[in-house]
Amino acid sequence: MHRGPETGVKEKVFKSIMSNRSLPAAILLTMPGIVLPSLRAQIPQSPSELRSVDVFLGADGGGNTTPGAQVPFGFVSLQPDTERPSTSGYRSNDRILGFSSTHVSGTGGASKYGNFRATPFTGPLDIPVAEAGSQEVAWPGYYAVTLGPPEQSIRAELTASRLVGFHRYTFPRTRNAHVVIQVSSVITNWAGTPQRPLSCSARSDARGLSGSCRFSGGWNPGEYQLYFAAQFDRQPIASGVAKGSRLSGSTQEVRTGREWEPAWAWASFDTTVNRTVQMKLAVSFLGTDKAQENLRAEETWDFEHARHEAERQWSEALARIHAEGGSAAQRALFASSLYRAQVMPHDLTGENVWWQSSEPHYEDYYTLWDTFRTQDPLLTVIQPERERDLVRSMVDTYQHTGWMPDARIAGNNGSTQGGSNGDVLIADALVKGVKGIDYETAFEALVKNAESDSPNPNSYGRDKMSIYKKLGYLPYEEERSGSRTMEYCYDDFAISEVAEALGKTDETQKYRQRALFWTNLWDKDTLSVHPRYADGRWTPNFDRGLTTKPWNAPFYEGSPWQYSTYVPHDVQGLINRTGGDVGFVAWLDQFFAEGKYDPGNEPDMLAPWLYIHAGRPDRTQAIVRQLLDKYYKPGRAGLPGNDDAGAMTSWYVWAALGLYPNAGQPYYYIGAPVFTRIRIDIGGGKTFTIEAPKSSTTNRYVQSARLNGHPLQRAWLNHAELLAGGSLELDLGPEPANWGAGQRPYSLESPQ
Repeated sequence: MHRGPETGVKEKVFKSIMSNRSLPAAILLTMPGIVLPSLRAQIPQSPSELRSVDVFLGADGGGNTTPGAQVPFGFVSLQPDTERPSTSGYRSNDRILGFSSTHVSGTGGASKYGNFRATPFTGPLDIPVAEAGSQEVAWPGYYAVTLGPPEQSIRAELTASRLVGFHRYTFPRTRNAHVVIQVSSVITNWAGTPQRPLSCSARSDARGLSGSCRFSGGWNPGEYQLYFAAQFDRQPIASGVAKGSRLSGSTQEVRTGREWEPAWAWASFDTTVNRTVQMKLAVSFLGTDKAQENLRAEETWDFEHARHEAERQWSEALARIHAEGGSAAQRALFASSLYRAQVMPHDLTGENVWWQSSEPHYEDYYTLWDTFRTQDPLLTVIQPERERDLVRSMVDTYQHTGWMPDARIAGNNGSTQGGSNGDVLIADALVKGVKGIDYETAFEALVKNAESDSPNPNSYGRDKMSIYKKLGYLPYEEERSGSRTMEYCYDDFAISEVAEALGKTDETQKYRQRALFWTNLWDKDTLSVHPRYADGRWTPNFDRGLTTKPWNAPFYEGSPWQYSTYVPHDVQGLINRTGGDVGFVAWLDQFFAEGKYDPGNEPDMLAPWLYIHAGRPDRTQAIVRQLLDKYYKPGRAGLPGNDDAGAMTSWYVWAALGLYPNAGQPYYYIGAPVFTRIRIDIGGGKTFTIEAPKSSTTNRYVQSARLNGHPLQRAWLNHAELLAGGSLELDLGPEPANWGAGQRPYSLESPQ
């Protein structure tokens, strides 16, 4: 694309603002009077409810989010891949390789996917090279960027449906415009077991381009095979497929014979008259014919129609919660976080190649260790049918693989980071009344987790359960002994809840007793859980505040102190062991004052809310506001850590609402919302409204509360009360108050 000289004041202002990556692109493009003349005809208008959403939130700074085009929970996540990518495949201000169809968002340890990368370019037909990108804009369901120097620039626009990506490329006037698909593409940015193509095939015929590739490596290194079919909105002047390092000598069909051997499919166009080339690319796990079927299901060649449909789906998803008040930055951050919470896992219903089933099917749980704490409880409120289907898919996976997944990507269970956290999802759904799930079969899966030594504990189930049940803890000699013990305890409590709801009295008591095993690691001298050997001795040279990351460390991705706060079912037991209410508050205050809380990781996510169990909701209100203000910011580096498929941004959504779930239990802690009015659509024509008209940066302490007009003295809300609809009114002020100090939330143990 050619651009005129930048002589106008407005154009200079636009260039300055566009360099500020912290502002949502949709906001930039709707600011009056600053759009470049050369872009006016190219940039579509986003719907008003999507303009404050920054799809780039967390793309940099370790958030590792995906900024491309996608529908809610859609498998196709169409975005640019860059030369030096994060695990999502993208990094700002880096040269763009092309646009691949599949990604996972917010992952920390390793990449996955990045398949079937399409690259538009001009000139001699050759292997495409990375190009600088400019004029990058995006909002939910749409992404656009300009590639290359001004005199030869190409405008790329992307949108998507669940299984199909829509590409619209505006080329310069040339007889040598090309679109090349790298059939063998993957994101390879991890030293552990990098992704690699094993064998690929590609074909060019009258229907367009098609092919497949078998891949391995990355997060959860099991193999998967994915197929594609692509069509163009007009006949290419030439097309073909090739393998190796050159496109010359192309044929109509190729197969690669060794790992890492590149495979390509391409089409060339004359754009001297019509500069626009559109492509639809469908994917499938079931085969090329199914990819063609998915392609035919998207009949339209009207790119704007496809974009509007993606935007409509996002508008509906984001309308489930409406926030008023706060600052513009807070509202944008909230909307962007709510968006992030609904991109994964991926809905692959109808694409189950692994077994025959009529049940819903989801892949890419990355991973329940992250999402069970915040994202899944959020979906239970705003997307209950979606959460029901997610759980049904997990139960179906158990029935056909023999194990409930704790993580699952591309047809492979694993990698399991801690406990069997599917247990908590089953309990969360059951105690919150989610219908349509086979809970008896789910209970079978939970008991298998709790009683069996998994033959492959890094992929499913639990590790060394025979030792665990005998000793009452996992000994130091075993991997992740401390963190797994803490997680197994809560998983067992979740099983006890399911057993109770199903009328299984003996199992209820059995697993509640096992839920107290955490006390076997409690060291009264250090006031924390402490690894111990199989013979009962404590490990030497112990530091409760030392955070460890390695897979084989006693406390995985956390410190003993952080994991000491992870007793969601027995906070009163923790209070009893730290000196009662006063001692516990001092213990928790020291934890935060010394910087031991990690806002960018999951193990201690619940810690700020535990003050409520000791009668100090005011401390929760103060700490949560401090964390929100310090660690969450608008912009590409606005998250405190990996988003982990929406876990981190869901934490922000809950905290900003002034509610927080104790996942697996039917209540929510009450905090101080950052907004003055929040409306939650809970379905069935009912809404739940949170009113906090005095909320501000200084007014962050609850003075009093009313539920449906009646005084509320406790600092938590039952799920049934939320589900019934109505209103929660919170009177906020600048000083701590005694509200909520009397009644305490549930705990397995009683006060001493």
